[in-house]
Amino acid sequence: MDAFNAGDFDTLDRFYTEEAVAVWEPGKPLTGQARREYQREFLARGPRMTAVPRQSFVTGDTALLIVDWVIETTDDAGVPERLEGVGVDVLRLGEDAVWRYAVDDPYGQG
Repeated sequence: MDAFNAGDFDTLDRFYTEEAVAVWEPGKPLTGQARREYQREFLARGPRMTAVPRQSFVTGDTALLIVDWVIETTDDAGVPERLEGVGVDVLRLGEDAVWRYAVDDPYGQG
């Protein structure tokens, strides 16, 4: 959350697996360079996020995280916008002991 709120794309990107899937707009999964470009553009708006984990489940090197989140940002026209949802995320534990998003679905809808 600190990297997100600081607009630090490079640090934030390191918390995703190479093949991560992100569904920041319901029904529009993004991977690879498309995911990175979308995230970089979104962070350029200066969003601020708060998040509260609701539940987490871990089995081996895989975790499921359910989180309530709110993002205060601006839309494409510069108008203030409040986004919120219940995220459903799948994380994988790397060999370096860092948990990384394999699936980032902030609206929990796929």
